Amino acid sequence: MGQKKAILFGASGFIGSYLLQGLLGDPDYQEVTIVVRKDLGVSHAKLKTLIGDFNSLPAMKEDLAADEVFIALGTTKKNTPDQKVYYQVDHDYPVLAAKLARARGAKAVFVVTAVGADAGSGVFYIRTKGETERDIIAAGLDHTHIFRPSMIMGNRTESRPMEKSFIKLFSLINPVMIGPMKKFRGIEGADIARAMIAAAKIPSGKVKIYEWQEMDALLKAR
Repeated sequence: MGQKKAILFGASGFIGSYLLQGLLGDPDYQEVTIVVRKDLGVSHAKLKTLIGDFNSLPAMKEDLAADEVFIALGTTKKNTPDQKVYYQVDHDYPVLAAKLARARGAKAVFVVTAVGADAGSGVFYIRTKGETERDIIAAGLDHTHIFRPSMIMGNRTESRPMEKSFIKLFSLINPVMIGPMKKFRGIEGADIARAMIAAAKIPSGKVKIYEWQEMDALLKAR
C-alpha cells in the first residue's frame, strides 16, 4: 500500500471518472479525496467524498490536505452559455483548487486544459485555458503538470452528436497527423487519465506540458 494522498476535482466528468478509477486502483495511493456537487454512489476503502462546489470550497480547506491534486474540471458552451459562469468553472475553480491544495501541503498539480491554450488569444475558449494554465503555474506548487489534449475521444454518457462526427473524422485522420501536427491528434479520455497518473510516478521539473506526443510516450512507457 502506497503512502500518497490525492485530491481529485471533476470526478463526475469524462476524464475525471477514469482518473477516479485509476487512482483508487493504484497501490501508490492510500487515500483519494474527491470534491463533487452530489454523491457519485461510489464506495471504496480509500475514497473520501466531499460535497461542495466553487463557492463552498474555501470552507473545506482543512479537508484538502494531500500530496497531489488532479484537476479535470470543465464545461461546454452548450451546457454553460453564460461566459461568466463558464469562466468560473474553467478558470476560477481550478485555480482556487490548486491554491487551496498547495496551502494544505500539495506538492504537485495535474490539470487538463486544451491544445493551443494561450492567455493572449482573442478566442475566449483558448484564452480561458491559457489563463488557467498561467494562474495555476503562478500558484507555485513544486510541480505543475499541464495536459493539453486536442479532440477527446471515447463514449460519453451525454449525447453529443456533433462531437461523435468529429471523433469519427479524427479516427481516420489521426495516422496522417505527423510532425508538428501530432499535437492535434485525438486521444481517448481514458488514456489522458492514464497518462496523468503515469506522470505522477516520474520525477519532473517545475512545469511540464504534455501534448499528444508526450502523453503517448507516457502510455508506452508504462
